[in-house]
Amino acid sequence: MDALDILTNLENVVPFFQPIFSADEHLVIGYEILGRYCKDGDIMSLGPFFQDEQIPEEYRIEVDQLVLLKALQKAVDQENNDLLFVNKDASLLMYDDGESFLQTLLLFQDKGIQLDRIVLEINDSKFDGEHDQLDHLLNYYRTFGIKIAIAKMGNDRSHLDRIGQLEPDILKVNLSALRSSTTASNFQDIVYTLALLARKIGATLLFENIEMSFQLQFAWKKGGRYYQGYYLATPTGDFVDPSLVKDRLKGKFHDFINHEKKKLETIYSTATAFHNIVLELANKYKKQVGYEELFKHLMREMNDVAFRMYVCDVDGFQISPNFFKSQSGWVVQQEYVQKNWSWRPYFLENIVKMKYEKKGLLSDLYSDIETGETVRTFSFPISVSDFLFIDISYTYLFEHEGLL
Repeated sequence: MDALDILTNLENVVPFFQPIFSADEHLVIGYEILGRYCKDGDIMSLGPFFQDEQIPEEYRIEVDQLVLLKALQKAVDQENNDLLFVNKDASLLMYDDGESFLQTLLLFQDKGIQLDRIVLEINDSKFDGEHDQLDHLLNYYRTFGIKIAIAKMGNDRSHLDRIGQLEPDILKVNLSALRSSTTASNFQDIVYTLALLARKIGATLLFENIEMSFQLQFAWKKGGRYYQGYYLATPTGDFVDPSLVKDRLKGKFHDFINHEKKKLETIYSTATAFHNIVLELANKYKKQVGYEELFKHLMREMNDVAFRMYVCDVDGFQISPNFFKSQSGWVVQQEYVQKNWSWRPYFLENIVKMKYEKKGLLSDLYSDIETGETVRTFSFPISVSDFLFIDISYTYLFEHEGLL
């Protein structure tokens, strides 16, 4: 598609609207405005046009502005009151210090478009201007009620420092990477970090590019409130029935809930089984100096379950060696005695929880520092001051449905 054809046939430039759905009501809550070029029955995305830096900025801004004008006018004509997500490249937005964008919105405010319905999706990954000026502009927009979303989150870690600076209303996470086995693991770590940051600053997670059921399930499980993608609805030239996929979403979420409940029940029952095994052995052998007898029987009883076990005191100092399962069998690693693990996330929290609840705990999934494998740890209060830790192998987790 030639840029000159677009610029000389602007009547063929039209807005398309991709619905965005909510997790709480399963309804359409807004639309992302997308540019399309329609000619002779063919519909082509204007994305390549907007991203082509060989095309002068003023031409790309002209077409982008036209798409926005037509979209806002359609919202007025059809009395649509949903959120409107507007994509803006930071460099193009700052071309005139963001003035044309704001004036367009103010023009339509007089026609009934409330500015708190506008969500500005800003993509500054290629922005080489002054970020302070951009941040000042975005904060100025906020005074009009405009919401700010950071787009393209999840592509890499380079965006993370911008979240704290901008404190956006919405983080938009691209789920494309989840389809690749080579990037999925790293991507899940990034999303976990994004979810924590979003919760901390009070931002909403919006997951885009949902093209398959497992991506929707991932988004739901990671705390996504809003969802967008071809699996739910494709972009069209008109607004849609808000209940378009309500029954479908309700059914999918029901399946997700049942799956998660079964998984939690498996984790609980596994923790209970481990607790009973360790409790019986601990009652017999915990009085032995250094817990040698206890470890001896634990290694035999949990040989197919664990790959490492040790005891720490209430402050996180290791008071026993590591008992580690190597390829040749269990070995004793004395060098770990007196190492301190209180710096690990949730360590002290779990110590206190075990101390008061007097029962064992099974941790969340995490990557083991030394082996790099996905594991869980079962921890158990041997006494008021000593706590046993048993690292569960990936093999065992893999072979038992619901533990991974």
